[in-house]
Formats: sequence, C-alpha cells, structure tokens
Amino acid sequence: MGSRYTQSFKIQAVEKALSRTDSTNLKEIAQALGIGYSTLEKWIRLSKDQEFESLPDHEIASQKRMHEEKRPHDWSHQEKLDMVIICSSLSEQEISKLCREKGLYPHHVFQWKVDFINGNASVNKAKSQGEMKTLRAENKALKKELNRKDRALAETAALLVLQKKVHEIWGNDEDSSL
Repeated sequence: MGSRYTQSFKIQAVEKALSRTDSTNLKEIAQALGIGYSTLEKWIRLSKDQEFESLPDHEIASQKRMHEEKRPHDWSHQEKLDMVIICSSLSEQEISKLCREKGLYPHHVFQWKVDFINGNASVNKAKSQGEMKTLRAENKALKKELNRKDRALAETAALLVLQKKVHEIWGNDEDSSL
C-alpha cells in the first residue's frame, strides 16, 4: 500500500509540529492537518532518525534544518532574551528572515518580549518542570487516597445496609436478651 501523503506534505507537517507554541499541542495540529496523531508522531520520530539520501536537494536541506532546530519552548531564557535583543533593532522583514533561519515565527519573539516585560520569564523552565512533576506525583497520590477512601466508605455503607437487613430478618439480639 502506497503512502497517502507526499514527502513535502510530511515535511511541512513536521515543521509545523516542531514550531508549535506552548499553547498548541500535537493533537490539535494533527487534527488541523487532517492526519492521525500517531501518524504525526511517527513522522516527527522518522524525521529525526531519517537518512537523507533518497530525498531531493531542497527536501534534504529542509530535513536537516528540522533535525537541527529547536522548538520555541525548548529555548533557554538566555537564548530567548538574546533573540529579543537582536530583534529589537531589526525591521519586520529582517525579523522574519532571522526567525526563518532559527526555525521560529516572529510571534514567538514578540511573545517572549511581552513575557520579559511582564516578568513571566523569570521562572526557570527546569524548576517549573520539576514543580510540575512534583505536582503530578502529589495529584496521583491524592487521587489514589481518595479512591481508597471511596471504596472504604462504600464498603461501610454496604455493611450497614446488610446489618439493617439482618436485624429485620432475625430481630435485634439486644431486644431478646432484655
């Protein structure tokens, strides 16, 4: 069975996925492109591992650039700040050209500038990832504890119902002993 998508479509899809913003996830991109999420993930994985011999020259350059590029949210704060500083003295056309070379879109640079102005960039990425991991683990533990307590409460309620039925059928032992 042959491929349903051209090589250039696959390359463009992978480029779009790798240049996504923090607020966009791969599922949304795959849905917008009309392809499966796992298909897009496979293309990304293959683009990183792929041999370039069978591709035309312009696709080889594009594939190599994709292999070397970082996604916008993979940039360190220092790299983001450097890019904002460099772009501050450039025209919009020059910013667009520089962004293309770096694998970015101009709106990434403008967003980084706003983040620095508003103080949103002061949080260390590694620290926030560590905090997220800790919060996920805590959330998982709390859910586990809540499920345990829910099961215990359900068991207690079932025992009370059974005890009530036993008393109705057999009578209360305390009443007969008096």
